Amino acid sequence: MNLDDIQILIKALEESSLVELVWELDDAKLVLKKAAAYATAPASGVGVGGVQAATVEPVPDSGTDDVLAGRVTIEAPMVGTFYRAPAPDADPYVRVGDIVEVGQPLCIIEAMKLMNEIESEVRGKVLEILADNAQPVEYGQPLFVIEQI
Repeated sequence: MNLDDIQILIKALEESSLVELVWELDDAKLVLKKAAAYATAPASGVGVGGVQAATVEPVPDSGTDDVLAGRVTIEAPMVGTFYRAPAPDADPYVRVGDIVEVGQPLCIIEAMKLMNEIESEVRGKVLEILADNAQPVEYGQPLFVIEQI
């Protein structure tokens, strides 16, 4: 799958009534979600125990057309305040260089007084943390770059 294929999937999602599209091939996984999916919280509420997954987009290596080169960007699935740790006095969930597993918490985004724990959808090494602690983030804003392993 190349960047053109991904753009076709994005357009198909935008033009459909679906709110989420998941594509998997071998070890790669692409999750696309519409912003409207996060306009309201589910009836059960979403807190630290109820997780909303982040969008995963492959990041091309410079100078290559191979979109699935092993790096993914974890993006904010909603507007809110980004927190690297579960509490002000706690250690961050992850640091640059850490190895993360699928389902491992990466951060919290507080939205409308709800704490939304964002989990990794890939196994890999954290290469970059792109958001600052306790700062606002926008929907789709890159938060982490992870190299799949």
